[in-house]
This record gives sequence, structure tokens and C-alpha cells, in this order.
Amino acid sequence: MRLLIAGGGGFRVPLIYRALVSGRFAGLVTELVLYDVDPARLAAVTAVLHSMPAGPGPRLPVRSTTDLAHALPGTDMVFAAIRPGGTAGRIADEKVAQDLGLLGQETTGAGGISYALRTIPHMVHLARLMVRHCPGARLINFTNPAGMVTEALVPVLGNRVVGICDSAGALVQRAAHAAGADLPEGTLDGVGYFGLNHLGWLYRLESGGRDLLPGLLADPAALASFEEGRLFDQPFLAGLGMLPNEYLYYYYRRDAARRTMQAMRQTRGESIHNQQLDLYPRLAGAGTDAFQLWDAARRSREEGYLAEARPEGTQRDEDDLAGGGYERVALAAMRALSGAGATQLILNTRNSLNPGAQEPAIPGLPADAVVELPCMVTADGALPLPQQSPPAPQLRLLRQVKDVERLTVRAATTGDRGAALAAFARHPLVDSEDLAGRLLSGYEEAFPELRAMWRGETAAAAPVG
Repeated sequence: MRLLIAGGGGFRVPLIYRALVSGRFAGLVTELVLYDVDPARLAAVTAVLHSMPAGPGPRLPVRSTTDLAHALPGTDMVFAAIRPGGTAGRIADEKVAQDLGLLGQETTGAGGISYALRTIPHMVHLARLMVRHCPGARLINFTNPAGMVTEALVPVLGNRVVGICDSAGALVQRAAHAAGADLPEGTLDGVGYFGLNHLGWLYRLESGGRDLLPGLLADPAALASFEEGRLFDQPFLAGLGMLPNEYLYYYYRRDAARRTMQAMRQTRGESIHNQQLDLYPRLAGAGTDAFQLWDAARRSREEGYLAEARPEGTQRDEDDLAGGGYERVALAAMRALSGAGATQLILNTRNSLNPGAQEPAIPGLPADAVVELPCMVTADGALPLPQQSPPAPQLRLLRQVKDVERLTVRAATTGDRGAALAAFARHPLVDSEDLAGRLLSGYEEAFPELRAMWRGETAAAAPVG
């Protein structure tokens, strides 16, 4: 199988390579192609791969290119993890919102809408090139905001695209471990989870026919043993009756998150941008030390993840710092989609229990909307598993954010500026037409390509990335 990574100069690519040459994924891919618009980033990542310590499996042939149309023919699987505008773009996504007194976060709220508006045209262009050059290939989308991007791609690729994120699956695994019932690899039997990307809840955790979640939510010590259980106080979680995805901290503790971010010396985007400005030139010339240099930077980056939600001086769990989230989910999905055996994963896909049917897997949300939920993954695609209807407060929030997502997709795919303005105004973390107008003007100033999009000049002829 030939795997193409669009965004092949990305920071996490070495994690994918490491997983491909070790454990149960060894031998699944016979050729790896890295595509990126930036040849310097490709050179740096290639240096890391060449210096990586040998694993139990054979090393994998790697080819890099800046020519996407040349890279796609003969490809069986595409991973997409692109960031148009690079980390400098992320800074603007965060700071335009933060400067208006709002939450400045990459995928949640105003920053996520801006990121999607800039990214979706490039991803649709990639999908159309796949239809032309490798029509049988599947796309596993890492590109954030993963739910919105995947929704924009479904009309082009149908069931040949799924979106992935490691936060939901990691929540399930950590909660199961804290409850004393580690889940077997590849099964979510007895797990209830409903939501959208970065907006979901674990509502059932069965083992041996018994739901362990109520006991976990009543146990302060057990909750304190894992990341999501520490984000909220135990009485709140017990009253909620569910475990929220970590990104719900930005909704349930909005003011605290905003104040902490405002007080930070630099935004998360600025921190990553500065790290990469220094790191990438050093990697390309580091020779045999490139992997160690990259791995130290990776660990530092993981330590800063969601720092605004943790008490000062506390660190993430050692297991979380070890890495291995996104790539495990992506490769497990790839393995199942390629026909090597069914598996169950939490993925972003259409909310339909049967292909072409209108019966939703998550009741209360449209069957044609992309949602995040447990799926059975086979060579035929990702089939959602039926979930309970969300309680009224959660369903209201999900419907509101899904409306925002669909307005954003419409704006990015049709050039409808009014839809973009409505998306900002409708988002619960903005909720203001005045702020929506100021946000959109701020993002247009930071990203001239948005004004070009409203004029009908899309990324159709632009490089991906």
C-alpha cells in the first residue's frame, strides 16, 4: 500500500512513521510519500526519519515531493494534516479573538471558524485532485477543525473520507482505566459517546453488563487520576452524569479559560511558532541527532497542551507525554479500511445508521451531518453505532454548534461572506452580531485570502498546505 501524507513536513509525521515500522502496523504500508508546499520542512522531517532508531520492523521507503498532482497517482491512502498559513496563521486565529476579549483558541470558537474558512478550500481542492488522480483512494483527515473539514469533504468523496481526533478515544481509555476496566484494543462495546469534534460526552462505560460510569463520577480520587477528571470538580461531573471531552472546558469554564489565556506571556500558537522557527532549521543539519532533537521538542510541546486548564505547576500524566494518539487512531482506521480486519473507533463521519438512509445514529441531529461517535470500521467504510439521544442541554449546544459549522462550510465552499458573519454571531462563545462583524473584519485584515474568497477567487488553483 502506498500512503501519501499531505502536510508531510508536519511536526507529528515522525510519530506516524514510528508506528508504521513497529508493532501491528509493520508491513501494512510499503511506500510512504510526503507532500508539502515547503521543501525546507520536508528536508527537516526527512532528516528526523533517517535518524530515528531502528525498530523491530524493516525501515520504510520514503519519498518527498512538493508536486501534489505528481504524488497522487498510484496512492491507496491519503492522510491530510495541513495548516495553510503555517503557525503564523494560528497566531492570528487566536489573537484576533483574544484582542476582542474572547477566547483565543485554535479550533474552538472564533479561532476555529477562521481556521476552517482558510483551510476548507485547500482541502476540497485536495479531494477533487484525488477524484481525478487516485479515485479509489481513501482520505483520513487529521486537518483541524476536523469535523468541519470532514463535512466539507463528504460531498466530494462520500464514504471514502473520515475525520479523526484522538481526544475522544483517549477520554474513553483513560476513564476505563480509572474505573478498573481497561478496554480491549479495537472494541467500544458498552461505550456510549455522542458529540461533534471537540464537543462530546462519554455517557456510558459498561463492563460485564454493568455501567461503571456512575461509580467513577462519584469517586473523587479516581477522577483525580486522569486528565479529564481533573478539569472539572467532582460535584459538577456527578451532577452532569457524564464525562465531557477536554475541549468542553472552554464552554463550561469559559471565563476562567479566557482570563488564564489573557494572562499568559504568549499564546499557544506563539509558543509553537517560536519553537518551530528555531527547531526546523536545526533538524535539517542535525544528522544522527535529528531524532533526539525533535523528540525533546515534541515532549516540550505536549507539556504545554491545554496548560490554561491545569493549576500552575502541575504537569500532564507521563502516559500522555509519551505521544501516540493521532497516529494510533489513523493507522487503526487505515488498517480496517484496507480490509485487514474490522475495528471500532470514535471517528468523525455522517450521522447515518445506514448508507443513504435518513435514520440518525445520534437522535436529534441531522442524519447527513458529520458527527463524532463510535463506529464499526471495515473495508466498506465507517458505519456509526447507534447512540442515546443527548439530554436537552447538550442537544441544544450540539445543534447550535452544528449550525455554526454548516454556516462556516457554506461560507468556505461558496464564498458567502454573510454565512461567515452569521457563523461568528451564532457561536455560543461569541453570541454577538457586533463582535461577529469585528471578528470577521479582523480576520480579513490578517488573511487577505478571505476577501479574495468573497470575490469568488478560491483555492481551486492553489497548492494545498
